[in-house]
Amino acid sequence: MLKKNFFLFGLIMGLVLPVLAYIVLYYGGVLLIKLTAWEIKLDKDNILLISIFVNLFPMRYYFVSLKYENTGRGILAVTFVLGILYFIVRLA
Repeated sequence: MLKKNFFLFGLIMGLVLPVLAYIVLYYGGVLLIKLTAWEIKLDKDNILLISIFVNLFPMRYYFVSLKYENTGRGILAVTFVLGILYFIVRLA
C-alpha cells in the first residue's frame, strides 16, 4: 500500500507524518504527566523540531531501500519547507 512512486504521495506523506508525530508527542507527554509524576521538559518548539525530524526515516526508506525517487523527493520538499517555516516563525 505504501510502495508508490509518486511525487504527490510523497508530499502527502511528508505532511501527515509530522502532524501525527506532533499529536503523539504532545498529547503523550500530557498523558504521561497526568498518569505519573514524571514531567517531560519538552516545549512546543522542541516537539515541532522532532516532528519535522520524523520525516527523515521514511525519506531514507524511499530513497535508499526502495529506490523510489519521486516519493522521496516529495517528502524531502515538504521537510525542507517545514524546516524553513519553523525558523521563519521562530525568529520572527
